[in-house]
Amino acid sequence: MPTPELVTPELLRQWPLPDPAGSKRARGEVLVVGGAASTPGAAALAGMASLRVGAGRVQLAVAASVAPALAAMFPEAGVLALPETPGGSVCGAAAADSLRGPVSGADAVLIGPGLDDADEAAALLSDLLNQLDNDTGLVLDAYALGAAAEHEEVGALLRDRGTQPVLTPNASELGLLMRENDQGMEDDVPEVASRYSCCISSLSTVATADGRTWRIPQGHPGLATAGSGDVLAGLVVGVLARGAEPEQAACWGTYLHSTAGERLASAVGGVGFLARELVDQIPPVLAELG
Repeated sequence: MPTPELVTPELLRQWPLPDPAGSKRARGEVLVVGGAASTPGAAALAGMASLRVGAGRVQLAVAASVAPALAAMFPEAGVLALPETPGGSVCGAAAADSLRGPVSGADAVLIGPGLDDADEAAALLSDLLNQLDNDTGLVLDAYALGAAAEHEEVGALLRDRGTQPVLTPNASELGLLMRENDQGMEDDVPEVASRYSCCISSLSTVATADGRTWRIPQGHPGLATAGSGDVLAGLVVGVLARGAEPEQAACWGTYLHSTAGERLASAVGGVGFLARELVDQIPPVLAELG
């Protein structure tokens, strides 16, 4: 693996995010697509993270049966009801068709948090990729990553995009993208970025398709908790919506996620903090970075 550049506060201050001044529309609109009937919280965590990192607006597209409850729980977000299967999974092709309007109005789209059916996720992702403008920011997480790994037509659509998508796999998902049964390793991150013509954030490493790499020096075992990956994906898509380039969004989002974990570990303990608590740590860290 190429020697990565260390992501530090000094580097991020020299690589500032787009100016957050102006209206909520100027700070970008995020669309999060996920949230099966049994896992709407994943989409909620991602949406909360995107707002905390400065996105102007967020819409959550989730299974119809849980949309009303999510709308009541998360009044800051718009909530869209998606067609679902009898088992409560988001119904891929039908859901994609219902999202044509919201997709066209989004500055950045996150697909994956809370999806729970591999075949439906593949159909959803394939159809949505054909709808997305080339300059719309895109983040894939969770079951959407499996669709990219297992369906060649999805991988081809990712490689053909004008703006690099950002993928946020955990170790297992990184191994899947490598088409291996084992857990992915840090040295695999640049290879996956090249293979899919994407920007990858995984295992504290960020890599782009052209071989550039960064390393986030912090990180804590407590981040290995349910929902933590949804927060990371939400941070990245929120920064994308603000107008950042994919590699900048990945580096900033991963650094913020890692630093939030370090602070909670100091305040709460090495394990036991919740993913939702990471979200509240983000604005102070952003303020310190200027």
